[in-house]
Amino acid sequence: MKNETTESTKSAKANAISKHFSAGNIAVMAILAAISFVLYMFVKFPLPFMFPSFLDMQISDLPALLGGFALGPVEGALIIVIKCCIKMPFTSTACIGELGDIAIGVANVLPAALIYRFFKNRKGAILGMALGMVCAVIVGVLMNWLVLIPFYANKFGMGAIVGMMQALYPNVTADTVYNYYLPLAVVPFNILRCLVCALVTYFTYKPLSKALHWEIGKKKVAEQATDVDGAQADDSAAAAVAEQDTASDGN
Repeated sequence: MKNETTESTKSAKANAISKHFSAGNIAVMAILAAISFVLYMFVKFPLPFMFPSFLDMQISDLPALLGGFALGPVEGALIIVIKCCIKMPFTSTACIGELGDIAIGVANVLPAALIYRFFKNRKGAILGMALGMVCAVIVGVLMNWLVLIPFYANKFGMGAIVGMMQALYPNVTADTVYNYYLPLAVVPFNILRCLVCALVTYFTYKPLSKALHWEIGKKKVAEQATDVDGAQADDSAAAAVAEQDTASDGN
């Protein structure tokens, strides 16, 4: 009995893994990760009138949100990780910045895709993306407070960080960096970034849904073709039986 239970558990795990990492899912994940990497590397710009110049506005979480909705939360999170790992060889922050982006991106995508997995409607999408935004803001604050700012302060000196912030916050000092930077930059910056990604996802997911679910559509076509072939075979068999019966009656 125990062996049967163990085999059943192993089979369930194998089925779950094969579902997450089917050829179709891997292909879609690869395409979305590539798009996300391009957005991450090249499609970004500062908003110096709103945030410190080292905070670049970018929407590279967008493909991961689309992938999370279409494929599942695991796949969405993996797109974030893959995007940042591809970027690491080009890093100028000893990969600390990319690790921060992984944490914030996963905090955004994972809750959104998880909620949408159970509530596949507009309300589920909105609720999921709102929760993801809240989680991303919280993780962003924690990462900047505990990891990113201490790392940059150690590498460049707190004076350099203060200098980059003084254009926006003239009264900032080394002792008050966190008081200015976290509530006035990190929080609104991540809200704006997540909000832009959420809005684009909301209006583009349905039009792109068929393309993102191409493997499912392919399976349905194959299943329909199989059903048609099966029906034709049944009709042929029935006709053959009818002919045999007719021949028997004639004899």
